[in-house]
Amino acid sequence: MSKEILKNRVYDLRTTAEVTQEELGDAVGVTRQTIIAIERGNYTPSVMLAIKIARFFKKSVEDIFKL
Repeated sequence: MSKEILKNRVYDLRTTAEVTQEELGDAVGVTRQTIIAIERGNYTPSVMLAIKIARFFKKSVEDIFKL
């Protein structure tokens, strides 16, 4: 059984908005290391965290995270 990979646009949105990983982490309640892991695809955020990230960027969760 193959493992599904969740792709995301967090890095692109964050750099376009000129926000640091630490600033994004502080805004959504996680560490800079968690943001790094999400951007690299090494960590799948919880539904609550995905919603917080989407709200931060004023996008839908579906606009940021895709299978």
